[in-house]
Amino acid sequence: MAEAADFQGTSASPARRWLRRTGALLAGAPLLAGLLQLPAAAPADAAGQEAPQAASGAGSVSVAVDSLSPSAPTEGDTVTVAGTVTNNGKQAVNDAHVDLRVGPALDTRSGIDTLAKKSDDVQGPLGEAVGGKYTEKFPKLTPGVAEPFNISVPADELDLSADGVYQLAVALSGGTTAQPYDRVLGVQRTFLPWQPEEAGTKTKTTFLWPLVSSAHMAAETGSNEQQTPVFRDDELAKEISPGGRLDQMVSLAKELDVTWVIDPDLLASVDAMTKSYQVRGADGTSTAGTHQAVANRWLAELQQAVTGKEVVALPYGDPDLASVAHNGTNVTGTLSHLKEATDVIDNTIPTILHVKPSTDFAWPVNGAVDPSIMKVATSAGADKVIARSDSLQDDLSYTPSAARPIGGGTTAVVADSRMSTAFQGDLTKASASTLAEQRFLAQSLTLGLQTGKQRSVVVAPQRMPSVHQAQAMADALKALQLGNWSESQDLAAAAKAKPDPSANTKVPSASAYPSSLRKQELPRAAFEQIARTQNKLDKFKVVLTRQSRVVTPFGRAMNREMSVSWRGQGIAGVGYRHGIESYLDGLIEGVKLIQKSETKLSGRSATIPVTVQNNLVQGVEHLKLRLTSKNPTRLKIGGAAYDEQPVTVNGGHSQSVKFTTSANANGRAEVVAQLYTEDGQRYGGPVTFDVKVTEVTATVMLVIGGGVLLLVLAGFRMYTQRKRAAARETAEDDAGEDDNAEGQVGAAQNPEAPSERLEEESEAGPGAEAPEQPSDPAPDTAAENADPSGPGERVDR
Repeated sequence: MAEAADFQGTSASPARRWLRRTGALLAGAPLLAGLLQLPAAAPADAAGQEAPQAASGAGSVSVAVDSLSPSAPTEGDTVTVAGTVTNNGKQAVNDAHVDLRVGPALDTRSGIDTLAKKSDDVQGPLGEAVGGKYTEKFPKLTPGVAEPFNISVPADELDLSADGVYQLAVALSGGTTAQPYDRVLGVQRTFLPWQPEEAGTKTKTTFLWPLVSSAHMAAETGSNEQQTPVFRDDELAKEISPGGRLDQMVSLAKELDVTWVIDPDLLASVDAMTKSYQVRGADGTSTAGTHQAVANRWLAELQQAVTGKEVVALPYGDPDLASVAHNGTNVTGTLSHLKEATDVIDNTIPTILHVKPSTDFAWPVNGAVDPSIMKVATSAGADKVIARSDSLQDDLSYTPSAARPIGGGTTAVVADSRMSTAFQGDLTKASASTLAEQRFLAQSLTLGLQTGKQRSVVVAPQRMPSVHQAQAMADALKALQLGNWSESQDLAAAAKAKPDPSANTKVPSASAYPSSLRKQELPRAAFEQIARTQNKLDKFKVVLTRQSRVVTPFGRAMNREMSVSWRGQGIAGVGYRHGIESYLDGLIEGVKLIQKSETKLSGRSATIPVTVQNNLVQGVEHLKLRLTSKNPTRLKIGGAAYDEQPVTVNGGHSQSVKFTTSANANGRAEVVAQLYTEDGQRYGGPVTFDVKVTEVTATVMLVIGGGVLLLVLAGFRMYTQRKRAAARETAEDDAGEDDNAEGQVGAAQNPEAPSERLEEESEAGPGAEAPEQPSDPAPDTAAENADPSGPGERVDR
């Protein structure tokens, strides 16, 4: 341990060295193993003393560097390092002190990577301690307690000579009761870029600043004239509210030289929130959105931020190019959706932000490419593809410029993988953010010092940085722009830069595509469902009087179904696609035929009504209703097996269509009603019902007529007989009062007297109608009724 401490730059007094030697003799073989950096360590003794620390790895005290200012110092600056030290052991640390140690310059980018992986290894080289008054002391570090430190040292005291990146270690040393001698118990290494003078040749750096979110809008819209949009949730409002992720992305980049990369769907969604909108709750009900002011403020700040800056537009919805290439190209219509996603850009970004965006760039996930991805990327109209250097790799001792001509008029703009991934991971702690920033700056400076020739480098970070990641990106970029070795450049200029003749221009094969990324891709079933939805939409839109009210929201929803944001969210993606298709099915079913029960047909001919119902807000047209007899020998429709009539129904109304039928024989005939579009495509489901034919012949009509006539004659005879009987009774009464009326009585007793018959005829009159009797038949044809058919209904004759 004495040798190790000396190597680490710790000064030791004679008494302390004697104590260390004594401890070494007592430790014996386990200590020798530690000096040889073997993983074995002696266990704690029975008295409860702590075990000796491992030969490599973090110490018992954690050191966190929360800030380093300035990030890239120059001559005359004072470097301030602040953070905390926390005793993670079981025993207190006595006589603890924190000091700064500067190691040798790191001359390779891989060397920076190696050091970053072992930034807290107490056994690695630490460099010389600055010492003196630039040390902060702690008499005692209690277990579990974090103590802050703040050390400021002039840059001139750090012994920085040549330009380059230096290791800066913050080390805590001290002793414990079990091991009272001074030793390093915790360390945190970071990087200190040193370029005090303006570089003769500066690296041109392009930093992409992505404004991308997940899918928030549904295909559903309100039935009003404004078509009030419906949001799946209220998450977008949180992102654009003060302090939210997207709010911070705009605020942080206002003063930065960046290239904005924007998904038009995000802008369209926020723009929709500036007006009336609905938010669907977890229970499926919708409530009115209330964040119009937030949306207006965010858009206004974004408009100001992008003024005079380069804006690159992604295709609408940020479609997953790799998923399309690997699983969607064999599904009909997939590439058409990709082309449409590019075409609609002109209706969003220029209208909302009042800037003309570039649509020449495609950005596959993580910049991973293969031949099929390149082909799909260019099929949408882009001739430049943003790749990444860990995909399109170079076998060179330096980093070439980003632009690479790969043939066919296509340019691969290769982003630097080390700088692009510097801000991934959990950066919620200030120490993690500081390390990420210093590592980014170190990689940038080392790249610039490799050849002395000017090169163009592109940084393409993760698509949706968190708030803390965005903050770290902004801080690092500010320091880079204030540095002496880099200057900003637009993406278009980087793509046009002279390519390095030694750079790799061969696109990797499909087998080289990362399996971890392939597992997250949208499956073929997703594109098949999108194609099925599109097919339904194509059939549905031809009958609409205002197609754009349906075609536009569903078209944009299908763009969102292909979004990169569904990676890692397979179940959510399935739910979104299913919701879109189900909603379209509901609209299609809004135009339908009313079900009919059995219909009775009496007579040779009659009309059969069939009702078409339109529950949509807008009217439908270009439809034909076909009524077909399954047994035309018994029942004909319009004189043939079937008949068709055009259908036009206003929104929210029903329309009855009547068909003329003719019966040839009695019995039951099956009839099918089906709607068709004008091009002969079936629309909706059929309605099948039976028609019961009960034909009435001429002979039967004669028989019925004769029976009616007999009934009338019999009634007339009964009437005359009753009248005669009444007359006789009257005559008999008169005879009892007049003694001389014998002759009249005799005449009255004769029922056949001509005078009586004349009197009866005179009273009735020659043309008088017979009074109506209860047995008179009623009409056999019901009044016309256009209502839906009921059981055993009679049709119009």
